[in-house]
Amino acid sequence: MSEATKPPYAGRDRRRSTPYPMLRRKRRIWRRRSIRRRIRIVAVLAAIALAIAGLLTLLYSGSPPVDPAQALRRASLALEAGNYHAAHDQARQAAGAAPRSGQAQMMLARTSLLLGQGVTAEAALDRALVDGVPRVRTLADRAEARLLLGNVAGAQDAVNRMPAERDAAMMRVAAQLRARQGKGGAVLRRSLEQLVARFPNDARGWTDLGRSRFGAGDMDGATQAAARAVALAPADPAALTLQGEVVRARYGLTAGLPWFRAALARDAYYHPALIQYAATLGDLGRASDAVAATRTALISEPGSPEALYLQAVIAARAGQYALAQHALQLTGGALAARPSVALLDGALAYAQGRPQRAVRVWSRLVTMQPMNVAARRLLALAQIGIGDRAAALATLRPILSRADADGYALRLAAIAQSGDSSELIDRIAKAQRSDAAIFRSDRPVGDLALAAGGSPTDPTYALGLIRGLASHGDQAAALQKVQALVRASPGAAVAQMAYGDMLAVTGRMTEAVGPYARAANLTFDEPAMLRLIDAYQRIGQSRAAATALGLYLSQNSQSLPARRLLAAWQMAAGQWDDAIEMLEGLRTQLGPGDIALLHNLAIAYAESGDGVVARRYAAAAYRLDPMNAGVADAYGIALAANGEEAGARQLFDKALALAPGDPVILRHRAAL
Repeated sequence: MSEATKPPYAGRDRRRSTPYPMLRRKRRIWRRRSIRRRIRIVAVLAAIALAIAGLLTLLYSGSPPVDPAQALRRASLALEAGNYHAAHDQARQAAGAAPRSGQAQMMLARTSLLLGQGVTAEAALDRALVDGVPRVRTLADRAEARLLLGNVAGAQDAVNRMPAERDAAMMRVAAQLRARQGKGGAVLRRSLEQLVARFPNDARGWTDLGRSRFGAGDMDGATQAAARAVALAPADPAALTLQGEVVRARYGLTAGLPWFRAALARDAYYHPALIQYAATLGDLGRASDAVAATRTALISEPGSPEALYLQAVIAARAGQYALAQHALQLTGGALAARPSVALLDGALAYAQGRPQRAVRVWSRLVTMQPMNVAARRLLALAQIGIGDRAAALATLRPILSRADADGYALRLAAIAQSGDSSELIDRIAKAQRSDAAIFRSDRPVGDLALAAGGSPTDPTYALGLIRGLASHGDQAAALQKVQALVRASPGAAVAQMAYGDMLAVTGRMTEAVGPYARAANLTFDEPAMLRLIDAYQRIGQSRAAATALGLYLSQNSQSLPARRLLAAWQMAAGQWDDAIEMLEGLRTQLGPGDIALLHNLAIAYAESGDGVVARRYAAAAYRLDPMNAGVADAYGIALAANGEEAGARQLFDKALALAPGDPVILRHRAAL
């Protein structure tokens, strides 16, 4: 086809040069209609959105104004019901609606103080003064607010302006100021006792007195004060929380829970009750409930160091060390002075492969508590980990000098000792421990007497002098001092335990039972429980010992010492299945590195007829401590139960070589 004969559209894109121009126009019309439809839809949606926004604006802007009188009335009712947070919220609304109302500002200041908000309280007091409230009515709250802010001088200025004839609130804050100024807890307690004598119906005075006595270890006095506070103010969460702490200390973890729940039923966000509730749940093994309580505490007080510390403890118990370390770091060092925090901080550092930090932290802990045996063992372990064996030996020396030195401390010392450690190995092999002795004090008796002379009724100083006298051999003088302490502080559990200890040291165990029982009645904690049970067993009262242990476990089901003791009793009674169940629970919690636990598991399984499992546990214990006569003996028992008589005989022979003449090992060897 020639160029002349080609149609005009030849060679063009057929889609672009369609011979139907009307079709192109229809498509353009359809597109315009589609765009207009979309515009209409968007417009309708925008109109709906504007209508909703207008409705919301109308609803919020059209809410009726707050009636200050009604808000104040609701604040008073909430305060009477013990709901501090609701009262504070209503007081804030009343003060906002009537900023020139002195009554509203005073209510806002009062509720702010109950929540520990010193800045808000002082600002409200400033406005109350401007609004005509007499200055004398603001002085007690002003001093309390400044104490919350750490302004001791300012609090003193407010106290100085108080009239000679003071009301209960003025006397209470003046007593708190004296304690903050370092006048001593005894001065605070005397001031509060004068307060409640003059104002016997002041619930806050009784609460403060109970807390002061509780902190000083006067459990009898704390019990009386807490009970009086709750009787006067049964809806006050502060009084209920104190009662929960006292009951928990005296009777056990489970007994304290209802009181913390009662406080939270009044104010679900009361921070002190949430912290105590979470700590109690955590110690009972209810980790999920404890975490929930700490989260509520963090809502109540964002960044609460106590809540973050408890979360760190719970995470560490679950093996989540990085999470625990993060939670502890968020406290910002606010609780660094607490021994328990130092213990956890060092443990987390060591678990994460940072022994240098563990040494620094645990050194501080040993400085705070030089007679803490567990802290010394941990510090020595970390010092060995960084290669400082001389420091480890120095740390362990106060333990090694005692006849009752434990096998773990002896093994650490043997590792740290670079020279001849045969004496230590011999002590480990014999596994014999004498009766416990009193720790020898590093301070001269004269210094201890001088410190105790200023506070003769303070158990902290008195016990230091008593321990110093006894450790230097003057047991008669120590006994006289402890008797004087008991007469001065009959309701202090530590005084009763010290009295029992001195009687036990002087060989009067039957007499020691009485003070130990009184101490356990005042504070039924692990030290009191272990002392009482040991005394009962030594004088042949096994039934009383069993009753005490059962009562303690009913309240403290997660106690490691109590569960170990129960397992030992079950083994002694031949209750092998029960013992295995208890020991396996302990192994799950403690892990596979506890030699004594592995030893007992091997014997229990062997006696129950399961030689295979017994052999496994015995081998694990033997790998950890092959020079321990008891461990070798248990391995022989396990092999015998598994039908390996030749191996059992070799291990019995080794055990006898390590502990010649041991009657238990001889009996096992003869039975084979």
